[in-house]
Amino acid sequence: MLIADVIKTIEQWAPTQLQESYDNAGLIVGNAAETCTGIICSLDATEEVVDEAIAAGANLVVAHHPIIFSGLKKITGRNYVERTVIKAIRNGISLYACHTNLDNLMEGVNGRMADRLGLINRSILAPKSQTLKKLYTFCPVHHAEKLRQALFAAGAGQLGNYSSCSFNTEGEGTFKAGEGANPFVGEIGELHRERELRIEVVFPAHLESTVVRAMRNAHPYEEVAFDVVTLSNTHPTIGAGLLGELPEAIEYQAFLKLLQQQFNLSALKYTRPPARPVKRVALCGGAGSFLISSALASRADAFVTADVKYHEFFDADGNLLLVDIGHYESEQFTIGLLQEFLVEKFTTFAVLKTKVETNPVRYFSAES
Repeated sequence: MLIADVIKTIEQWAPTQLQESYDNAGLIVGNAAETCTGIICSLDATEEVVDEAIAAGANLVVAHHPIIFSGLKKITGRNYVERTVIKAIRNGISLYACHTNLDNLMEGVNGRMADRLGLINRSILAPKSQTLKKLYTFCPVHHAEKLRQALFAAGAGQLGNYSSCSFNTEGEGTFKAGEGANPFVGEIGELHRERELRIEVVFPAHLESTVVRAMRNAHPYEEVAFDVVTLSNTHPTIGAGLLGELPEAIEYQAFLKLLQQQFNLSALKYTRPPARPVKRVALCGGAGSFLISSALASRADAFVTADVKYHEFFDADGNLLLVDIGHYESEQFTIGLLQEFLVEKFTTFAVLKTKVETNPVRYFSAES
């Protein structure tokens, strides 16, 4: 099994096309053509994690956070990023990041947070636009069913809980085959009229090449007429943050205690709570203060995230219990999410969770 095979499987689950514009998800260090000897799953790719991979005989680290966010002009070992890159290259360790593309999946980072709290009735807090495209193509009536099935098999035609969705309009197509053509129907040099269906299907944008290839392979025509357009519609399972409900409403003190227990917190920060119990909960792993307005608009009782700045706490304005549980703490269960996915897909080599505590933040109390 090549590292490229592992990457292909990950990106079928969490396509890099779903990452945010500022991100750097994907293979960051290494050669995808090498055989994979083992995988270490971690939140961060640090020197200690690379050492762990070396000791375990694993040559691939799959981390949530990219070790490199922007370009490096020099690699001299002057900081932890450069030292990690140097050590990985020297020891043949590939570093891969699955970051905001995993954040933007319903079952991704935020889904794992929701699991810890037992949230039900889940939805995306801020659905992402322009993640859907529509294909229009024209096919002889008698071959339309074969073409539709090929498109559905390639991932087109899925709308929420409905599959095999398409719209079909019958009409007449005309064409004249020129010299050198090999027409499926009609004669060279003669105008031909054919009963055709205009077939329309919606598909996730990251599947465009797959869907177009399936259309070409299943279409009877030598030259296929088609259009692909980007839709402004949002995708119901792709976007930032997650919204769900507790099975039963609880007082805010009990909710804070639940967070403390389920996320192993030694400390948390929160705002003045509204005068109502907590039932409707918004979540965003990592730095999620950009979603405070979305949480308010969703009528959430609480919003759990991290890295909230002092003045951003004021934005809750007594209408929302805004809770900052820490960046590492909010995303810590992503390590298990990555490992569980990879263990299910690959059984020929070890897929391990890191034993390295990569959280750079420490908390002090009088009892410490």
